[in-house]
Amino acid sequence: MTTEYDKMLRGEVYSATDPYLLEKLNLCKDWCWEYNQIRPTLMKERNEKLQEILGQADDDTFINQPFLCDYGKHIRVGKRFFANFNLVILDEAYVTIGDDCFIGPNVSIYTACHSTDPIERNTRQEWAKPVTIGNNCWIGGSVTILPGVTIGDNVTIGAGSVVNKDIPSNTVAVGNPCKVIKRL
Repeated sequence: MTTEYDKMLRGEVYSATDPYLLEKLNLCKDWCWEYNQIRPTLMKERNEKLQEILGQADDDTFINQPFLCDYGKHIRVGKRFFANFNLVILDEAYVTIGDDCFIGPNVSIYTACHSTDPIERNTRQEWAKPVTIGNNCWIGGSVTILPGVTIGDNVTIGAGSVVNKDIPSNTVAVGNPCKVIKRL
């Protein structure tokens, strides 16, 4: 039998009000609240909590508080990951971030999708698309990354950009919508 959780991770339409999903969302909210209450100078405790929340992280993973996510376990970050204040990741699908990535303040990464039809949207049916960010990327402050986007290796995304399409490796991209302005 296929569960709503299985459907969500496969990118199929699922019920966002499924009790199991709501239980997991609320548990992750508690974990994020706990993380955000740890004194900033208690680096070891912060990192341990991040490793509990995230699906993949290591001893060098660093996220400035506050940090919010939906499930946590669907987020996989590579080696030497750094994110500044106010990172928000809606991880209904997998979010995979490579090694040596830096994320500026107020960045949002979304995987959840909703119908533009209000009647459909009000049924609380939704779907999700994964986001992938390659190695050696720098995501500038206040960037929004939308569902289904893949950002290649060695990419810089300029501050304030809205990334709604894939960005190839070895580029600098900026704007709303985000477009490549330079090849490296």
